[in-house]
Amino acid sequence: MTHIVVFGSVHMELVAQADRAPARGQSVPGRELPVVPGGRGACQAVAAVRAGAAVSLAGAVGSDAYGGRLRAGLVAEGVDVELLRTVEGPSGTAHITVDGAGSPAVVVVPGANASLTALTPGDEALIGTGDAVLLQADIPLPAVTAAALTARERGVRTVLTPAAVGPPPGELLAATDLLVADEDQAAEVSGRTEPYRSVRALLELVPEAVVTLGAAGCLWAVRGGEPMVVPAPEATAVDAAGAGDTFTGALAAALCEGRPMARALEWASAAAALAVSRPGGAASAPYRAEIDAACPAVAS
Repeated sequence: MTHIVVFGSVHMELVAQADRAPARGQSVPGRELPVVPGGRGACQAVAAVRAGAAVSLAGAVGSDAYGGRLRAGLVAEGVDVELLRTVEGPSGTAHITVDGAGSPAVVVVPGANASLTALTPGDEALIGTGDAVLLQADIPLPAVTAAALTARERGVRTVLTPAAVGPPPGELLAATDLLVADEDQAAEVSGRTEPYRSVRALLELVPEAVVTLGAAGCLWAVRGGEPMVVPAPEATAVDAAGAGDTFTGALAAALCEGRPMARALEWASAAAALAVSRPGGAASAPYRAEIDAACPAVAS
């Protein structure tokens, strides 16, 4: 079994479901307010473990009630949380409004995730055991950069998800093997809004990049080759908040198994399509058998 290390955010998601998101200064009625585990790091970890990888997560939760729930949820999924530290204070939270089309608007309060300012010796050792390390730019960037540099030193493949606000530092991009971004994140990093121009610009910064395009699939490019579109299966969107992280976790699992990139992208796209069709952050990630059934041409 392949081993994926995730160094990233863990937080509780408070998801207000409404027919439409409020404009500035407005109040709108909602239908439900589920409270579910999330965070980009946790969502990618759960997606990867459900896709068939062994997964270890290093990160931080708070000393509040959410911290205990977040840790227990990851353990129940089979994620190794030995290096998930508990720090004094609140856990991170995400305050999400999901409209009738399944589109989310998110405000993140980092809480304990803000304490991740540097790697511990245990973090460094853990990264060295992985077949890949998954990083997200929504925790302090000095620690993310240190994790990428550690992975590079130890020959571990680095997969980075950037943030939609502010490009990553050059040192981090230079240590990244594969960048996986949605259109907004890719535009922030590349300075280009059109996806084809954006992915070509990304190749000046990283050797390989994937730009996810929602219902249109994804765009993959590698230095020395032409960009290729991989279409997404049809899906009825219920909640798209966890789809990108499901895609990244499933993609990492497939690549670590040795699947060719084009096939791995098809499989990850099927996983993301399943995730958007159901609510619930990390809980929306499908299991390996579900992905195989939705994508029989590349099933394991």
